[in-house]
Amino acid sequence: MTSKGNDLRTPFARANGLGSAKSGTAHFWRQRMSAVALIPLAIWFVVSALTMVGANLAEVLVFFDSPVNAILMFLFLFAALYHMTLGLQVVIEDYIHQEGIKLLVLMLNRFFAIAVGFATAFALLKIAL
Repeated sequence: MTSKGNDLRTPFARANGLGSAKSGTAHFWRQRMSAVALIPLAIWFVVSALTMVGANLAEVLVFFDSPVNAILMFLFLFAALYHMTLGLQVVIEDYIHQEGIKLLVLMLNRFFAIAVGFATAFALLKIAL
């Protein structure tokens, strides 16, 4: 009764229990949504960076003293770090096959993003306030 011709189960029933089909979709959408958020934020960042070429430190501090610019920079950095973390997670999961090393590198990926996020948020708050 186990041959394919005699199996009366549906394809879903045969595949059920063979692995998760839930988390990949959420990861896919998070990656795409962060990419979409980065489009206008990256345009703002590039334009802002080009206007700051040749500016001295005082001019840059005045630029980020504006709440709009500080918030946009924070959003840009948050979206970029989140997008980077999601992308590196996929690369790590695909190319590192030893479970212990994979877990360590995944944790380092997340900790690095959190550390950079806190450092940049602190710097922006210090400038803006």
